[in-house]
Amino acid sequence: MFTLFSLFFVTIAIIESMAGLLGNGTILAVSSTSCIRRKIFSSYDMIMIFLSLSRFFLQSWMMLDLFVNLLCETSYYEENLFAIFKAVFMFLNNSSLWFAAWLSVFYCTKVASFSQSFFIWLKQRISSLVPWMLLTSSFFSFATSLPFAWDVYNVHKNFTAPSSVTNSSEKRVTMKASWFLFILLCNAGVTLPLIVFVVSSILLIRSLWIHTRQMQNNATGFKDPSLVAHTDAIKSLFSFFILYVTYFICLILNLCDIFSPLSVEEAICVTVMAACPAGHSIILIWSNPKFRELPARILHQLSCQN
Repeated sequence: MFTLFSLFFVTIAIIESMAGLLGNGTILAVSSTSCIRRKIFSSYDMIMIFLSLSRFFLQSWMMLDLFVNLLCETSYYEENLFAIFKAVFMFLNNSSLWFAAWLSVFYCTKVASFSQSFFIWLKQRISSLVPWMLLTSSFFSFATSLPFAWDVYNVHKNFTAPSSVTNSSEKRVTMKASWFLFILLCNAGVTLPLIVFVVSSILLIRSLWIHTRQMQNNATGFKDPSLVAHTDAIKSLFSFFILYVTYFICLILNLCDIFSPLSVEEAICVTVMAACPAGHSIILIWSNPKFRELPARILHQLSCQN
């Protein structure tokens, strides 16, 4: 049963999801239009299309999940419905995590400067690797979401059932072992993209920081536009890093069923998870003039009509 505080946080999560839909819809429209005009899919546009599309569907699915859980609480935990919602959510979630990680890798190869042979090899071949990276991670996300369709309901039912129903200690030990194995296998779908993202982000931030310090030492006293751009890039990347890690922590807490269903703590986790993709889309729009152009044009037309 939703409490007043839970309902408050769920309402905030829905508002955040709607903002995320607008932001990711803008990125998707601009990137798709750019590809259509040039009649070619650049690596950057491909990543942005996959990322914005996965997040658009992810936040739409999260909103649908919240509404069904709120309005149909008794039927929500039926076997088929619960498994479908969680399996689809994990596929969209894992996909968006992977695509965000590949975006960080793409930025790193294009901006950072390292002399290691692997980095040079990756830098030279990143454009041809991007389609395979996107397709492979999509199939991997699908594979890691399948266990939720098979086992999540039975695991949830056995751990939420009254003790009188599952009073056998041996059975509970077996279920607990299955539960931890289940979590370990499923978390591979979210832990691997986290590792890729963290490594590439740290390398990129480190490279930009070193370059920024060098530019500061060589500054003539006037405000250098390149220095300002590097500083803004570091701020954007660091903000993205915080959002990604925060989302990952709340996701793990939600997957491990640490909090009781419909509790305030679970609602807070859902609110944070809805805020992070929306916040990242806003950062991407703010940091890229190409993405800022469409909202500015729409606002200009609305102001002219008024």
